[in-house]
Amino acid sequence: MAAQRKVLIVEDEQVIRMALRRLLERHDYLVSEAGSVNEATELLKIHSFDIVISDLRLPGAPGTDLIKATSTPVLIMTSYSSLRSAIDSMKMGAVDYISKPFEHEEMLEAVTRIITESAGKRLPEKVPSATEPPVHGMIGSCPQMLELFRRIHKVAQTNSTVLINGESGTGKELVAKAIHKLSDRNAAEMISVNCAAIPENLIESELFGHEKGAFTGATANRTGLVEAASSSTLFLDEIGELPLDAQARLLRVLQENEIRKVGSVQSKKVDVRLVVATHRDLKQLVIDGEFREDLYYRINVMTLVIPPLKERGNDILELADTILERTCKRLKSPMLRFSNEATRAIAAYSWPGNVRELENAIERAVVLAETEQIGAELLAIDIGTRLGIRPISQRVTADAGIQDDAVEELSLEDYFQKFVLEHQDQMNETQLARKLGISRKCLWERRQRFGLPRKKKQA
Repeated sequence: MAAQRKVLIVEDEQVIRMALRRLLERHDYLVSEAGSVNEATELLKIHSFDIVISDLRLPGAPGTDLIKATSTPVLIMTSYSSLRSAIDSMKMGAVDYISKPFEHEEMLEAVTRIITESAGKRLPEKVPSATEPPVHGMIGSCPQMLELFRRIHKVAQTNSTVLINGESGTGKELVAKAIHKLSDRNAAEMISVNCAAIPENLIESELFGHEKGAFTGATANRTGLVEAASSSTLFLDEIGELPLDAQARLLRVLQENEIRKVGSVQSKKVDVRLVVATHRDLKQLVIDGEFREDLYYRINVMTLVIPPLKERGNDILELADTILERTCKRLKSPMLRFSNEATRAIAAYSWPGNVRELENAIERAVVLAETEQIGAELLAIDIGTRLGIRPISQRVTADAGIQDDAVEELSLEDYFQKFVLEHQDQMNETQLARKLGISRKCLWERRQRFGLPRKKKQA
């Protein structure tokens, strides 16, 4: 028989305290009570609890003081149900908040979820063997990567929302896939969405679905990707690009575990584990009014940071050798090796595009190599030289109206910026990407890298 879960209620109003006690005891919880932070602190010194449910406003000291006094998860109750008090509580480390008056089912669901997730965090960590890569597809032995691998294994055992921070090209989707594969949801396929690659006017329909006739072109009912990810993991890449209206709908998913299709008046329950990623500073986006503060604190439960390639020391050379071997096999090329000069160039270069840039440089070198040794010149990464862009010029100069000789004098960066700035008023993102011979996602990533944000549509 499973042991009873222990709950500590901290509430100075006896009527509320007793009502909550009766509710929890009817559902087989073992309940203790306190009327103030001081009383609760004394109980926490003597007994262990699975959760503390505390009112925010208490005599003597606020309920949030308990967060520092214990490692037990603290659920804050507040009758002052303003967004500010709730967000402040979560900033201080509260695992969640609930507004009074609350529904019985709402309280029971919150308590069950928090205790389950907390128990998952305390599960023994799976330690990868010496011969098994810590995370499939990711290579690294520097301290930052070893810590990242450890955290991935730890958060995968929970159902908590995960925020992955890292520059473009560092492998954020690989981390998300690893979390999903190591979780108990791995029987179902992870659903991945790049928020920057979906047009703003379609993203709500893509994520949450729509009813027939909800808008022009909605000729049939459509299931959204959030619903499709039920019982699995939903990975939202570049969540900082999500429009505010879609952010509000996503917040509902996290708060209520339900969705409402565009054009529908009915809600539907979903069971989704959310993993999100961004290369942007979400705190700054909150300050700028581009990202909801309440959503930020909902997704910033577990944060994983992927270091840029330039900070990973000898990992760069290990990665380069592995990528070279993999690329040769994929392209059915004879096995090649780097020259000493190429090795030095790889180690010295800053790799602003991170692992993706390294992969592209090596693939280019393998394609162009005429001997079994890859020289530094084939990598085209010398900081002091201009990058050759003949392959791009062959695809776009005729349409762009730029003379080929002029293109040769531009660096790849110069050409991209010149083309985008000259044509973005006449072309949409799909057309720009097609003319440049790249994907919409690649276009968006380069805009971010070169500081060329996409122009907002005028209202």
